Amino acid sequence: MTALPADFAPRLIDWQRHAGRHGLPWQGTRDPYRVWLSEIMLQQTQVSTVLAYYARFLERFPDVAALAAAPIDEVMALWSGLGYYSRARNLHRCAQAVMTEHGGRFPASARELETLPGIGASTAAAIAAFCFGERVSIVDGNVKRVLARLLAFEGDVGQASSQRALWDLAQGLLPAEVTHDDMRAYTQGLMDLGATVCTRTRPRCDACPARELCLAREREDIARYPVKARRVQRRFERWWLLFAIRGDQVWLQRRPERGIWAGLHAPLVFASEEAMQVVSPADWPSQWIAAEAVAHALTHRELQLLPHWVAVESVPPDWAGEWVRLSALPSVGLPAPVRSLLSGDWAAQLLDQ
Repeated sequence: MTALPADFAPRLIDWQRHAGRHGLPWQGTRDPYRVWLSEIMLQQTQVSTVLAYYARFLERFPDVAALAAAPIDEVMALWSGLGYYSRARNLHRCAQAVMTEHGGRFPASARELETLPGIGASTAAAIAAFCFGERVSIVDGNVKRVLARLLAFEGDVGQASSQRALWDLAQGLLPAEVTHDDMRAYTQGLMDLGATVCTRTRPRCDACPARELCLAREREDIARYPVKARRVQRRFERWWLLFAIRGDQVWLQRRPERGIWAGLHAPLVFASEEAMQVVSPADWPSQWIAAEAVAHALTHRELQLLPHWVAVESVPPDWAGEWVRLSALPSVGLPAPVRSLLSGDWAAQLLDQ
């Protein structure tokens, strides 16, 4: 049985109030809509990137009713560039579920919140703690690292059984009695500690409020934690992109609902140049424009995008997709590199021909 330091919570709460982050736009609110939106956006995404997207989302969708009523394409367009696009689809589905199943009000408990689309255990705990003062701990990626080092947790955090054990330990670290304000400070403190002090590389142990309690530091083996036996290997792929152009329009297809760029609009994608050439109808011009290759990094994959452009009068009638005007692209959900390609000066010149 792992011994839990009894004074971790008061140390963390005090540290957060004096040294934690306080200027983020989603702090200082008990509005579950705003907290939920920030939590979803911050998954796998840095705060610096989220700031601009968060402001734009709130300007267009100031509350859950506005988001639920919006077309999914508009939601995807605003999300373009944030990545992990399933988050945007679940965001929309969740807003609709809150409206239809909960009368427009988010449930007040983590257990109920977790039943909503796209809300996992840690996100549910964050909303419940920040907005309703529930005594429940978050355990996201950063927090797993903090707790694994604090407790010298030997379980493989990539395994479900270890994650459950770490969750139980996280709950055990909570103070027996805690006010709503304390829960907000504690929860924010866990986030701040993982993001700014107990970082994956080069942790700032001297600035940590729990440095005297940390077993990994005591053992001088911080780099060992968290233990993760299985490392996902990054894969390299080349994608050939075919942009069919007709005047000021480009042919776009909606990507499948699963996989890379799921649910977004994109040009035709091929695994080889030969496969791309095969689809060329006999009446298409033989001269295509090959643009400079674009590198696109994903979490577990490195893509090299090879754009090709061809000016045509029509596409085969059995092709799925539609002609989209360049002027309408801001309201279309596009992958970030595709949007960048379509907004380039050379692309605009081609579309104007």
